This record gives sequence, C-alpha cells and structure tokens, in this order.
Amino acid sequence: MKNDLRFPKNFVWGVATAAPQIEGAAFEDGKGESIWDRYSRVPGKVLNGDTLDVACDHYHLYKHDFALMRKLGVKHYRLSIAWPRVYPNGDGAVNPKGLEFYSRLIDAMLKEGITPWVTLFHWDLPQSLEDRGGWRSRVVCDAFGPYAEAVVKALGDRVKNWITLNEVFCFTSLGYDGGDKAPGTKETTKVMNQIYHHAIVCHGLAVRAVRQHGGKGARVGITDNPLCPIPVTETPADIAAARKVYAGASLRLLDPIHRGSYSPAYLKQAGADRPEVRKGDFDLISLPTDFLGLNIYTGPFVRAGKGGKPETLPYPPDFPRTSCPWLYITPQVLYWGTRFAHEVYGAKHIYITENGCGYDDEPLVDGEVHDLHRRDLVRNYLGELHRAIGDGVPVRGYFLWSFMDNYEWQDGYTRRFGIIHVDFKTQKRTPKLSAKWYAQVMKENRLV
Repeated sequence: MKNDLRFPKNFVWGVATAAPQIEGAAFEDGKGESIWDRYSRVPGKVLNGDTLDVACDHYHLYKHDFALMRKLGVKHYRLSIAWPRVYPNGDGAVNPKGLEFYSRLIDAMLKEGITPWVTLFHWDLPQSLEDRGGWRSRVVCDAFGPYAEAVVKALGDRVKNWITLNEVFCFTSLGYDGGDKAPGTKETTKVMNQIYHHAIVCHGLAVRAVRQHGGKGARVGITDNPLCPIPVTETPADIAAARKVYAGASLRLLDPIHRGSYSPAYLKQAGADRPEVRKGDFDLISLPTDFLGLNIYTGPFVRAGKGGKPETLPYPPDFPRTSCPWLYITPQVLYWGTRFAHEVYGAKHIYITENGCGYDDEPLVDGEVHDLHRRDLVRNYLGELHRAIGDGVPVRGYFLWSFMDNYEWQDGYTRRFGIIHVDFKTQKRTPKLSAKWYAQVMKENRLV
C-alpha cells in the first residue's frame, strides 16, 4: 500500500534544545548568574531543589552530542545562546570566552553536517539586569541590542537562521505575573503590559542586528507559543469561534509585530494600563521577518455559543495528557495552530520550532527506553501537520523537543522530554525507541 504521508521536498526536520537546560558549566569561564541560576536556589521553587549547575554537561560534551545527532541523521538543530555567558552582567564588558565557546560549538556542528538555528534569548536573563529592573525596565532593551549585535557579528558568517526570542508569554506572564517561572514575581497589569512591550522591542532590536550584521542569506523570525484553539466541530460557526479566540489571544504580540501598531481592540482592553511607547518603537517591532516559529503542544476546544460567541470548554477529568499537568494530548492543535497563523497574520513561512511531550517514568530496559507513548503522540501530531500542509498551510519544517532529557525548569530533572535518555549521574546518553523512529521519519521524509 502506498504511504501518502510524505512531506514536501526540502522539508526541514530537526531537533531542539536550549542553553540553560543542557549546558551546565553555570559559573565556568566567566559566565554570569542568570535568573534561573538564582531562582533554582530558592527553596521550594524547583522540584528536588535541582539546579542548572551541571544539567547535561553539554558545555563539555557537545562534540559527543553532535556525533550522536549525526548518527541519527539530524541535519538541523535549534539551540540557544546563553546571554549571561556572553555578557555576564547583561551589558558592559563582553566575555571573550563565552563567544569563543559558541564559535567552537558552531564549528563542531557544521563539521558533522548539521545546520544551526540559533535562538538569541531562551529565558536565561542575566541576574544583574533583573536586579536593575529586568523586563519591567528599558534597561533590558538597552542591553539586548548590543548583545544581539555581538552574537550575530561573531557567528553570522556561519549561522544563517536566527530566532529572536522564545515564548514571550512564558518568560513574561509566567515569570512576572504570579506563575512558576523565574524570577517568580507578581506585577500589576500595567507593569505586565510594559514588560510585554519591552520584549517585542527586543525582538525588533534582534531583527535589526541580523539585517545589519547577518550577511548574505541570513533569515530571522520569532518563536511564539500562541494559544491555539481547536474547533469542537469543523463547521463554519465553530471554526470562526476558534479563530476569534486565537486572534484575541495574539493581540499583544503577533498583532504589533505583523501590523506595526497596537490594535484598537488591545488599547481598549488595556485602557489606562496601556504600555508606554517610545518614538521609533513600532519601526523596530514591525521590521519584516522571514518566518514565524511556533511552539505548539496543546490547545483548548472552542465552540460557538449563544449568538456565535466563542465558548471554551473545560477538559473533563479523564482527558488524556502526559506527565505534565498542562500538556493535554490534542494532535489537532498542529493543524489549527498553523492554519490560524496563516489565515490571521498571513504567515508565509512557518516552522514548528518545538513540539513533543514530557513523561516522568522512562526506565531503561535492556539498554533502551520503550517510549511508545512518545512515538505515538508525535506521530499523531505529525499526521495533523501533514494535513495542514495538504490544505495549503505553508509549514516548512519541524523541530522535535527535545533532543535529550534535560533541566525542565521548575520540574527539575524529573520530567523527561528527550528522545535521548540522559543518566544525569553518569551523563550517559542512550537513544530511546522514539529516537530511532524519528531518525527513520527524517531519512524517508514521511511518517513511518
């Protein structure tokens, strides 16, 4: 029987990680303290008191990890740069050893035939900047511009795919609005709107850095994790209701980036709590990008209620989910999340920059982890992504989160997202069943 679940020619298959979650060497070679280095030491904030100090020791084992990627046939790798490794205080003097490390890292990656996709900020704000106001203050914008320029100048001769920020919602709302992410504060609505604004200004500063210093062929985009509603029925009324919820949830981020201003709906919603906008901010924020990165894991179900008003339904108690309390298994989210991004914002080049799942108990059995639950979940999600592409949604690539088990933020080392099992005591890497399956998917460019 012919397998028609083949992906387009030149579809980008890859894996993803983030510097603070895998590198370790938290205070080595001049690296400064990050907000996660500080937060992880606050009693009760992180499961088992786990810190980022060693993580997967990728700082020392990167050549080994890239050789393992090559054996699996990985051709594209999304990674991040640790801001406090390059600028220990966030601004001021650059740390030459930090830039030298990333230069060696990129060279080692390219030697194994792996194309780098570099994220400039993946949550590890230098603690020194947080002490001076963090994302609440314009000090972050003043520091981020020179940081982005320094990194692009140093690596732009070899790196051509750049991502400005990762998941603004998480490092803002979950970090500063009473959530469970660093720095763990609770700010007013007005301050939160200002934090968001500073974040998208930094996005614009990074786009400008790539345009000015990235060289020929450089591309840049942002990675967002928007709310991606799923219509309960695929009827015009429910689809319209879900699209309305999607658009409403994106007013603070995707609207100004794609349309060059805050919408009247957002300004009305914000009222007196609207952010302070400086002259030239929207010129930066709306600089054209080359692609939209989407981190998509789960989404709510929405239907048209009375008068067509959108109604978001609660998950029943027994709705299937992973070990993550928030990660309900909803494969259709890859279809609707990409479709709405295309329909609402006209995104012409979309990459799934993260998708995957976390489980707590994944023991080694005869030298292998039989993670059939991960294989099944990812396969079902990819089936919906294939459907979206077939319906004309311009999805160009997919990065599986994560290459290896790592530091899962407030869940420490208990929750495992990797397709490579990591023994955190010995740092031994063991490919899981899902890694071998995904290797075949990448090789054949189809679901197997």
